[in-house]
Amino acid sequence: MDLSFRDEDIAFQAEVREFLEKNLPADVKDRYDRGLHPKKEAAVRWQKILNDKGWIAPNWPVEYGGTGWTATQKYIFAQELGRASAPPPIPFGVSMVGPVIYTFGNQEQKDQYLPRILNSEDWWCQGYSEPGSGSDLASLQTKAVRDGDDYVVNGQKIWTSHAQHADLIFCLVRTDSSGKKQEGISFLLIDMKTPGITLKPIIGLDKEHTLNEVFFDDVRVPVKNRIGDENKGWTYAKFLLGNERTSIARIAQSKRHIERLRDIVKQERLNGGYLEDDRDFMRKVNQIEVDLMALEYTELRMLSSIDAGKKLTAEPSLLKIKGTEIQQRLTELLVESLGMYGAPYEALKKYEGSNEMPVGPDYAHGPMAEHLYLKAASIYGGSNEIQRNIISKMVLGL
Repeated sequence: MDLSFRDEDIAFQAEVREFLEKNLPADVKDRYDRGLHPKKEAAVRWQKILNDKGWIAPNWPVEYGGTGWTATQKYIFAQELGRASAPPPIPFGVSMVGPVIYTFGNQEQKDQYLPRILNSEDWWCQGYSEPGSGSDLASLQTKAVRDGDDYVVNGQKIWTSHAQHADLIFCLVRTDSSGKKQEGISFLLIDMKTPGITLKPIIGLDKEHTLNEVFFDDVRVPVKNRIGDENKGWTYAKFLLGNERTSIARIAQSKRHIERLRDIVKQERLNGGYLEDDRDFMRKVNQIEVDLMALEYTELRMLSSIDAGKKLTAEPSLLKIKGTEIQQRLTELLVESLGMYGAPYEALKKYEGSNEMPVGPDYAHGPMAEHLYLKAASIYGGSNEIQRNIISKMVLGL
């Protein structure tokens, strides 16, 4: 594995860095730097800037609007986004359903959806998990019954992120219950304005409304909105989950958190000195930085394998497990580093327009919100226990 950057890679890194310095909106940067969820308007505004540059979808093929970058350039871009506190695009369109559409969809679906994903004209959400069908996703029960040129969908999805903003949902539905549970699932694209769809908000530990329940009551979906063949949706779902689990590792963002943590320990007072003088606390900081470095090298080996044309097996599961564990430990350390200032927390909307004085220093707001939200990181995208099962099967043959 060659880890050295070529001259053209270094020039590309400088180009990306300069672009971000000049074009990243300050409000977008500030909110992301604090670990808070993006607002739709700000996310769309930033994504349109990336799309105008042609950088919204680095992993897409060139013929569908991708960049044509090498694996090294994609890695550099991700690292520079993290370094600049620039949020990556909302994943549901660009990173999840987009690749499914251009890989398995027909030409009409590609023409209809892909340009709108790139230009952030459609906001997508993911209809996978159900009550009782989370880790065992193949046991899902939301049904789609064929009726002429439509499917009639009934059932419920849960933990649906940003559904309150979504224009469309990509949904796994059961179209056959006669055989193996994996063999009776289809992949539908559903307009969220269709009659019969109801949303119920779920307020998370972070006191923010990012999650939802989605109910389908005799929702009619055109058959032309099905991706690929009927009852073959599990194949497309596994393809999508591989992309999701790789991005969930959030290595660049974790590197940004370590830099933030190292800044905080230089400012927080402790026993007449500073937190950076506390050997026990700094041991934990140093250990997590070493762990993140090891994860980064694992990602680089994976990128090198992709560049060499090798097929991945359990690597996305490895990245997902270690990446989410590191995220949770990092935000826990960030909260711990703030001492008593890490405890007071109200959702940001409570402060907008308020003239109340903030509790603690400016950098104290945000870590608790992200720490609480990331309690779910080892569960969403396929729980880490399930990922270990995948590794044991694909690598160890158990």
